[in-house]
Amino acid sequence: MGNCFGTRRNGVGHYRCVQRHAPVGAKEPYGSSSNKLAHPLPVPPPQHISTHPRKLPSTNLRHENEMMYSPHLKSFTFSELIHATRKFSPEYLLGEGGFGYVYKGWLNKETLTPIEPGLGIAVAVKKLKPDGFQGHKEWLSEISFLGGLHHENLVNLIGFCYEGERRLLVYEFMPRGSLEHHLFRRGARPLSWALRLKIAVEAAQGLAFLHASETKIIYRDFKSSNILLDMNYNAKLSDFGLAKAGPLGDRTHVTTRVMGTQGYTAPEYIATGRLTTKCDVYSFGIVLLELITGRRAIDYKRLAEEKRLLEWVRPQLRDTKKLFKIMDSRLEGQYSRKEAYVVANLALQCCHPEAKCRPNMSDVLSILEKIPSPREDTNYKMSSSKSKTNAHNFDGHSHGQQHGSPLQWSPQGTLSIPHRA
Repeated sequence: MGNCFGTRRNGVGHYRCVQRHAPVGAKEPYGSSSNKLAHPLPVPPPQHISTHPRKLPSTNLRHENEMMYSPHLKSFTFSELIHATRKFSPEYLLGEGGFGYVYKGWLNKETLTPIEPGLGIAVAVKKLKPDGFQGHKEWLSEISFLGGLHHENLVNLIGFCYEGERRLLVYEFMPRGSLEHHLFRRGARPLSWALRLKIAVEAAQGLAFLHASETKIIYRDFKSSNILLDMNYNAKLSDFGLAKAGPLGDRTHVTTRVMGTQGYTAPEYIATGRLTTKCDVYSFGIVLLELITGRRAIDYKRLAEEKRLLEWVRPQLRDTKKLFKIMDSRLEGQYSRKEAYVVANLALQCCHPEAKCRPNMSDVLSILEKIPSPREDTNYKMSSSKSKTNAHNFDGHSHGQQHGSPLQWSPQGTLSIPHRA
């Protein structure tokens, strides 16, 4: 029987349910760094998305041919993935997480067969740890959801391998790594304000797509380490191991074992185990705060009053003149004060303590898309502050200047700040 408990690693706590003696995952620069495990029962697949009916395989499966899956997924042999990753060479190791190890591999673009490094297309190969029982459920969930979902802001699952006790997943390779890496890793070059807004919009598009599906898919583990970036900094959601089909009929929630990452998890879900799409909205609000502040959701290395990002930010925003105090200093003032205020305000609404008071993801996306950012200018040009242009200042001024802005927000689009103690 498993044990459920909370852990703290690198300043971030993780809710997880594990079997006794299950190994703890290390940091994973590519993808999720949390050591979390999947729900206790398989999730019904989103039948409305795939053109062919599928069923989620049982956790008691012993052979790959006992399960059905989306026809566009390739079933790889273990030998093929050995060759694609050069025998899972340490040189190609991208990271390690609760699921297992992630390696870079190479496949022929047309046939999806192994090819010499540098040729064809690069892929990311997740290799399940052999003693990870709950990891098997995550593996099933990934195939169930990502195998039938197709959206430009979701990582593409190419295929899988299931031979004996070997379970692997093959994804498109995201060369820029995770948003977490760019925001928090020492030595990482800071993202511009324009790129931060672009990432926020695209992550919102992915989440809104899930919530709008027929089964109202709840992502359940939205965080900066699960937002991956391609070469052009296009954002895509990854790691669907904890995804859950939403409530059906007149039901308002799904009751589950609490899983996720501390600091991102909605308070009502922690307290009751009741899961809704508004739990994802809460998590999105926390990531918005991370984007504008450059701080982690929870950072135990900071002073007591600054450890929890939401609790630190909320009182600061009661006075508009204090906005600059929460902004990421690495932006060097290169952002629109009015737009930053709108984003911060939106984040607080997403993190409202009462789920019913939070906006839907479709509304969140609508507000973010109203910001007239030059999203076509997404080149990551890191130069000295003297060479920075107003492309990153959408009102043409830094946060310290009190000039007019072309932004005209309607009363419906304007968010009020909740004044709470």
